[in-house]
Amino acid sequence: MLDVGIFGATGRVGKLLINEIILDKKSHLSSVYVRNELQYDIPSNTFITSDMSSFVKTSRVIIDFSSAEATQLLLESILEVHSNNENVPALVIGTTGLSSNQQDLLSKVSKIVPILYSSNMSFGAALLNRIVALLSNKWRDCEIEITEIHHRYKKDAPSGTALSLANSALKERNLDSSHLKFGREGIALRSKDEIGILSLRGGDLVGRHTVGFYGDGECLELTHTATSRLTFAKGALKAAFWIVDKPSDLYSMSDMFEL
Repeated sequence: MLDVGIFGATGRVGKLLINEIILDKKSHLSSVYVRNELQYDIPSNTFITSDMSSFVKTSRVIIDFSSAEATQLLLESILEVHSNNENVPALVIGTTGLSSNQQDLLSKVSKIVPILYSSNMSFGAALLNRIVALLSNKWRDCEIEITEIHHRYKKDAPSGTALSLANSALKERNLDSSHLKFGREGIALRSKDEIGILSLRGGDLVGRHTVGFYGDGECLELTHTATSRLTFAKGALKAAFWIVDKPSDLYSMSDMFEL
């Protein structure tokens, strides 16, 4: 039985995760971190706390779908508990919008615990990332544009998945982030090696990402659409089982799916 803690329990994915763990016969909802009172029932044998240090010590794996600021607090607590020579859990983190400093902190913590970090916990998105890398390498003279649309409540833009797709293309073409163009306005003639990213927000759409490869006389457009947040919850729980016994390092969904 795998003891799983949930960080971000009041969020949309957090609630789905709790239900998935309760239904799963191989995992146990060991702890839930909450700053305010939960608005729904969970098993009586689950440890509920607002103390970060206590929360970190009660699970073999913590799944985090929270905010960038909350994830930073979690990572800092892991470092503090570890400095006291106490056991710390493996981490599955799906929080997006991390700053460069928070990403550095993520890398630092991955030196002492295994972390699977992904902006998208679905198999389809991981597969799209792999295909984007392949096409970016093989079709080097085409131009790449990325469009993403999410529900009206999504805070960060571009989405973490869009940035991940863009980074896959940049890496294959030996380019850096200076080649990214976030939207266009006025006179905006396309520059060489530019990769455009456009973010749309509205309605209740879970998430749709389209990567277009545009050449002379032909183009190829690939779209991944998440029709339910449940796919993220299921993917994160699967990741928890996969990461728990791995050596300390920073992993991705592509590593888990061996893509």
